[in-house]
Amino acid sequence: MIAGIDIGSTSTKVVLLDNGCILCKMRVLASDAVTAAAGALGKLDTEKGYKIQSIDGIAITGAGASKIHQDIFDIPTVKIEEIMAIGHGGKFLSKRDDIIIANIGTGTPFIEVNQNGIAHIGGTGVGGGTIIGLAKALIKTSDFNTIMDLASKGDLSRVDLMIKDIADTDISFLAKDMTASNFAKMLESATREDIAMAIINMVYQVIGMLSVFVAQSRNKDSIIVTGNGNNNAIGRNVLGSISEMYGIHFEFPEDAEFSTAIGAVLAASSA
Repeated sequence: MIAGIDIGSTSTKVVLLDNGCILCKMRVLASDAVTAAAGALGKLDTEKGYKIQSIDGIAITGAGASKIHQDIFDIPTVKIEEIMAIGHGGKFLSKRDDIIIANIGTGTPFIEVNQNGIAHIGGTGVGGGTIIGLAKALIKTSDFNTIMDLASKGDLSRVDLMIKDIADTDISFLAKDMTASNFAKMLESATREDIAMAIINMVYQVIGMLSVFVAQSRNKDSIIVTGNGNNNAIGRNVLGSISEMYGIHFEFPEDAEFSTAIGAVLAASSA
């Protein structure tokens, strides 16, 4: 059995794989990389019943992996470059060999996988971290569940300038209820719920439009969405609207939150 640990800036994901089969997966929070990695393995033992001594190897990746300089619990430990882990994980979950991946985490890198290998196309600093940071500043909470609950009750038209605010008809292929400018309206009466909705909408509109441009530049019609941001229901709806307008299909594979941890194991196994 091989453990894959993705040590991110906000959370750590761990998976346990045996011959390409996912045995278990979990997410942990910790204040530093070493504590996060050790805690992840400890939870596999205490909560899932997989004894640490039964693990044959560990593959670590993510921002925090650079802070770990020795084997964990004396188990052979290898570092996997994050781009490679994202690529291998996306390929595994999508069950395809020729894909573009948008990995929505704290930020959002775009990765291309094809017969030539795995390549980093580019990306944006806009992602889940942007949602948390703006929410902390604008609506005084950094709790993700609270942000989502507020946003589910929000009215976007009280914050965003909509096309119907400036035009009597649709513009090109854009319907009147689409955003013309993020946060450009911002009524004095806008509530925390409205602002939470506008924050998530803006982040996913940016990611969605960049995804369109990346896909078009590679003559693709689909994007594989991985990372924590895969699970954001409001964000998925935003991406769905963009998909309808531009004909770019967004795919949300199961276990996408753990894609990078899975990819770390697969990359280590193929090395």
